[in-house]
Amino acid sequence: MNRNREFEIRGVNHVALVCKDMARTVEFYRDVLGMPLTKTIDLPNNMGQHFFFDIGNGDSLAFFWFPDAQEGIPGVSAPTTLPGQGGLASAHGSMNHLAFDVPPEKFDEYCERLKAKGVAVSAISNHDNSPRQISPTVTDDVFVRSIYFFDPDGALLEFAAWTKPLGPQDIAHEAARADGTRSVNLVLNPDGTPREPGRRVAEPAE
Repeated sequence: MNRNREFEIRGVNHVALVCKDMARTVEFYRDVLGMPLTKTIDLPNNMGQHFFFDIGNGDSLAFFWFPDAQEGIPGVSAPTTLPGQGGLASAHGSMNHLAFDVPPEKFDEYCERLKAKGVAVSAISNHDNSPRQISPTVTDDVFVRSIYFFDPDGALLEFAAWTKPLGPQDIAHEAARADGTRSVNLVLNPDGTPREPGRRVAEPAE
C-alpha cells in the first residue's frame, strides 16, 4: 500500500469553487445532490459569501460567491496572490483553492516543514467568527486553521485543520443571489434555525 511519508494528509478537507448565485448553488448541491450544508459565512466588508457542503468521509465541497466576480473565462483559474496578500476572488466556475485536511496537532509542524522545503507560504490563518474572521491565536472560537501555498502551475493549495466540530449554530446566513439580494427562507427558517432539506418555504412575492 502506498503511503505518504512526508505528511499525514487525510484526504480533501475541502475544494473551494466560485459560483455565480449562492442560492442556486444551495438548491442544487443540498436539495438535488443531497449534500448537507454544514457552514455558512458572510465574508467581512461585503466581500461575498463562503458556504460548505458535506461530501462524506469528513470532506467538504465549498463555494465562494463574490458580488463583483468576473464571468468564467478559460485560463482565469486561480487567485493571483496568497490569501492576505491581495485579492481573493477568482472567476465563476473556477477552482479557487484545494484544501488538504491535516491533523490539528501536526498543523504547526507541517507549516514549518513546508517552509523547510522551500515552499513560499502565507501567514497562518486561525479562522473564527469575529468581525475580522481571523484570530492571532487559537481560541475557543477558532473553527479551522489554514496555511496557503501555490503549486508549480499556480493552483492555490491549503493545509487545513478543523479545530472543533461544526453544528447548527454555524448555519447563520441566507444565500446571496447573482444580483446581490439574499434568499428568504432558503437556508434558514423564519425563526433563524437551519431549514431542513425538502421543506421549502416560499419566498415573498416581489
